[in-house]
Amino acid sequence: MFVFIFMCMPIVNGVFGVDSDEVKSVSVMEGDSVTLHTDLTHIQRRDFIKWIYEPKEALIAEFSIQANLTSIRDTYDERFRDKLRLDNQTGSLTITNMSIRNAGLYKLTIHSSKETSYKKISVTVYARLPVPVIIRNSSQCSSSSERSSVSKCVLLCSVMNVTHVSLSWYKGNSLLSTISVSDLNIRLSLPLEVEYQDTNTYRCVINNPITNHTRHLDVNELCQPCPDIS
Repeated sequence: MFVFIFMCMPIVNGVFGVDSDEVKSVSVMEGDSVTLHTDLTHIQRRDFIKWIYEPKEALIAEFSIQANLTSIRDTYDERFRDKLRLDNQTGSLTITNMSIRNAGLYKLTIHSSKETSYKKISVTVYARLPVPVIIRNSSQCSSSSERSSVSKCVLLCSVMNVTHVSLSWYKGNSLLSTISVSDLNIRLSLPLEVEYQDTNTYRCVINNPITNHTRHLDVNELCQPCPDIS
């Protein structure tokens, strides 16, 4: 899962600052759409607008009323094919069906009769989250010695192929434990020990800055005593 950010300039009397290092950050889920706003209510006749994808220094959209120009360059790169939409009233750019490859820094340039102004936006794209899976540690019942010493049920909450996420156990609304990963991880797991016949409510939650998924624990279903094998 990825995250991308966009830079944005302060607005004075309806126009952006001429130059600024300020960056606006935007986060979006993979597969969703995102609109990069110019913050203009309408484009002036002499305004000339350009959107550039900075990681490749690629001009992806431009617009001018005076020049009767509306250009969407979504064939420049496969990552933008059939994804770009330009608002002819405001110059805002919408990118549909976002993928990790669309993450990065986008730069807006507005040439007007008075000045040239800029806005930068960094976009982060997060992958869709899987639903956590809860299983019992099967090794608890693997030998007669372990079966006789078992006093608690050991559970494992796991997710596969995740990045930039946190995995947490909750008892009711209280956080019991959590683990986070920023790099791509083939499997992320978090254990939990509960008493047999525990009547409390437990849940395992995976989350990133945008969304989360929850798996509720059924103690009676997963935490049966080890069978007595003679």
